[in-house]
Amino acid sequence: MKALTYHAASDDFVVTQLDIPELETDYDVLVRVTAIGLNPVDAKIHLWKSLAFRMDDSFVPGLDVSGVIVALGNKVTGWNIGDSVLYHGNMRRSHGGLAEYAIHDARTLTRHPKVDSTIAAATPCAGWTAMRALVDRLAIEEQESIFIAGGSGGVGSFAIQLAKYYGVGKIITTCSEANHDFVRMLGATDAIDYRNANVVDRVLMLTNGLGVDVSLDCVGGDSDILCASVLGFEGQMVELVQPTRPERYPDAFLKGLTFHQLSLGSGHVNGPTGMNDIVETGERFNMLLEKGMITVPRIQVISLSQAGDALKQLRSQRTVGKIVVSLSR
Repeated sequence: MKALTYHAASDDFVVTQLDIPELETDYDVLVRVTAIGLNPVDAKIHLWKSLAFRMDDSFVPGLDVSGVIVALGNKVTGWNIGDSVLYHGNMRRSHGGLAEYAIHDARTLTRHPKVDSTIAAATPCAGWTAMRALVDRLAIEEQESIFIAGGSGGVGSFAIQLAKYYGVGKIITTCSEANHDFVRMLGATDAIDYRNANVVDRVLMLTNGLGVDVSLDCVGGDSDILCASVLGFEGQMVELVQPTRPERYPDAFLKGLTFHQLSLGSGHVNGPTGMNDIVETGERFNMLLEKGMITVPRIQVISLSQAGDALKQLRSQRTVGKIVVSLSR
């Protein structure tokens, strides 16, 4: 089969021919891949060393997979050959989605939503993360205001739509001025150019000096400090990129702030509860996607041969919308 492999020694992505992988556990399925969404976490594979697993030159990355089951392990239940599936992959396993066939644990599969495969493949990592952050951690349906750092990126663009869907009245986000119309189209009420404005001052002005109820950091770096600084009394923040640093957040104790950390893929290695969290989140998001309540407004569809260059570019620039690899191209 044709596959994109990662060569750690040279930090290169190489299209090559590999044997179709065999099932590794009784819970595995073999999936014929239709489309794969690219994410910053895929691009940053050179930083995965902390996971301490074997990565030789046959390692295939690619976490967000749309495809069809072609083989079943002995303990797989509830699934049949021919079923269309969508899943967020386990980065600790070596037969990812950037290939004609991939292997995945059936216990974290979701049934494919009734949308095109390129649309579906654009959603798991970014969309399901946004869903868990806003609904499960921040109880977004109870909030009146939110600040999202990085609203034009993958997670941020879905978070804006979810906040709008759940009725948040004030949705403030940061992005470059060139993307202000884009985030407003998604549902943002206010867009701030982080390069040319004092973001904290602007948020306080927009909230009559009170700050927002909740915030979401999709950027990393020192954006966690920014997200904490714009919170009002007993506000809550979700950090998606790095560990939280409460000691660096102004008045964190005096304002009674709460901080959450979230890693969607950690559910794969935390038993039935972790696996169920992934599936339940995916099913909720898929339902909204099918109903048209959530969209993927900007998708760039590329071929497998273009995927290596696209992943390298994801490291060095902020992408607006989503990039999806189609195996039919």
